[in-house]
Amino acid sequence: MRISTKGGYGIRAMYELAMAHGQGPVPLKVVAEKQALSENYLEQLMGTLRKAGLVRGVRGARGGYELARPPEAISVGDVIRALEGPIAPVSCVEQDGEADCERHASCPTRGLWERLRDSMIEVLDSTSLADLCREAPQDAAPKDSGKGHC
Repeated sequence: MRISTKGGYGIRAMYELAMAHGQGPVPLKVVAEKQALSENYLEQLMGTLRKAGLVRGVRGARGGYELARPPEAISVGDVIRALEGPIAPVSCVEQDGEADCERHASCPTRGLWERLRDSMIEVLDSTSLADLCREAPQDAAPKDSGKGHC
């Protein structure tokens, strides 16, 4: 499975929201500047993430977006599924993917793809946004130490 620009940008945006968790909504302009992303593209991603229940939008002069749950309660897998769909290296091992393949019962590579899918799911689902914040290189953290956290 190759994560598209949509998934990669979405994770970066969610990282910024996680770093600002508890400080109120973050304007998309700020997220876009910190991550060098298109604000228009981020607006589209945030709509999808909002519908998935991962972020909340706040309108008004002090508006922006914030996480709908604590960073510890949102996995990278949650974000990838919301933006990319099922996590699977090939379609036949997606949920209900057997219907797409006539050979699923006798396929010599099916076990390989299932193990790869399961490994990807394990890594993505066991990594929270809080983990990303803790594991980020020091130069990726906000410069105003003490304010950004997860």
